[in-house]
Amino acid sequence: MSDFEDAVSFNDSDFSLPSLTSSPDVTLRKRRPLWDEQLAKEIPALHEVQDFLNDDDSCMLEEEDGYHGCPLPSTPVDPNIFEKEMVEAFKSSGFGELMHNARQPAEDFVRKVWEASWSVCNFRHLPAWLQDNDYLHNGHRPPLRSFSLCFKSIFRIHTETGNIWTHLLGCIAFTAVLLVFMTRPSEELTLTDKIALGTYFIGAIVCLGFSFIFHTVYCHSEFVGKLFSKLDYCGIAILIMGSFVPWLYYGFYCQVRPMIIYLTIVIVLGICAVVVSLWDKFSESRFRPLRAGVFAVFGLSGVIPAIHYVIEEGWVNAISYASLGWLILMGSLYLTGALFYAFRIPECFFPGKFDIW
Repeated sequence: MSDFEDAVSFNDSDFSLPSLTSSPDVTLRKRRPLWDEQLAKEIPALHEVQDFLNDDDSCMLEEEDGYHGCPLPSTPVDPNIFEKEMVEAFKSSGFGELMHNARQPAEDFVRKVWEASWSVCNFRHLPAWLQDNDYLHNGHRPPLRSFSLCFKSIFRIHTETGNIWTHLLGCIAFTAVLLVFMTRPSEELTLTDKIALGTYFIGAIVCLGFSFIFHTVYCHSEFVGKLFSKLDYCGIAILIMGSFVPWLYYGFYCQVRPMIIYLTIVIVLGICAVVVSLWDKFSESRFRPLRAGVFAVFGLSGVIPAIHYVIEEGWVNAISYASLGWLILMGSLYLTGALFYAFRIPECFFPGKFDIW
């Protein structure tokens, strides 16, 4: 048996210290450390250690003056007391804050590595704010917390690739046409002609530009997605408003009063559509039919001045001189687009088959 085992396997009745037999009243007392008060102030945990050593006086024996012993081994009441003291010491010394500050750069690094190598995912794996069309099953972009990653994604294949490029190329095309149109000699087109036709081109550029940006960055975050969704709908309202200006200007060219009245009505309706588009709930998925209805009604508002012109000038003149046929075609396309959007055609008939546009 080792010396340590001999020491801890004693019997209280047989315990004695041969070196102290000359003093019958001799007892052991625990050694009390000399505490450095300055050091205790710098390390608050030392006070807790001191209190712990002073707790168990009842299990120690005292010795006479002049004799010094050592404390007997004992088991703390709380077996986790040392772990708790270490945690408190780390907290008081600021070690925990240091570890937290060191962890944050590591998390940022891991996030950047993951985002740089993102891949498309299934609809079920998207957060709630990105789940807009459940008929598109695969090919969705995950949340990308960087605008640079969002714009780089236009060169990859996903559910928004078609939307992004069709609106981007259309925006570029209308911008080029506007520049050519506005730089033509003034003898060919008057200033009012340029303003009337330029209103349509500007409306198309704004609509396609806002839509391009929305489809590109809406996966950045919920706030960014809602913001550019509102701008996208505002762009649609501006396009419809700008589409009626040239027809009203040339159709009622010789009737100034009706032209001003109808232009005012169109502008007021356009402003109302923009205000509704800025409503927070207007961009939610459950209000998709409402959005389609608002723009469809706005687009069909051109029926009233068209009927007025037919009554005043006749059907033949309306077709020959007022380009009524083109106005009907424009309204039909707007209505068809609204129906496709509201009922999510054709993906609703073939779920999962039109994931990539």
